[in-house]
Amino acid sequence: MKDSHGVVIVFNADIPSHLKEIEMWYSCFVQQQFLQDTQCLLIAHHKPGSGSDKGNPSLPTPLNKLKLVHSNLEDDPEDIRLEFIKYLKSIINSVSESRDREEMSIIT
Repeated sequence: MKDSHGVVIVFNADIPSHLKEIEMWYSCFVQQQFLQDTQCLLIAHHKPGSGSDKGNPSLPTPLNKLKLVHSNLEDDPEDIRLEFIKYLKSIINSVSESRDREEMSIIT
């Protein structure tokens, strides 16, 4: 976990108890590592044939600010791939900007 730049939390959106568990994961992997909310991606996975709609689950207060993506690998595997690539690009940009600021502070 040390020196991490991002966190992806995947949970089964069809199991209500997972909403409580992701609070703990968020606390351990995001808050305790002092990551920003933009560095976290929540993926609400739906099993194929579960019949679940893609309505947003009622997330607890600290989690409702995070980017939430729904996944169902049978129905839309390409959508989750594209969202994950967008997330990785944002992390790469963030790391690059941070490195640039650090280099500028050393130079000046």
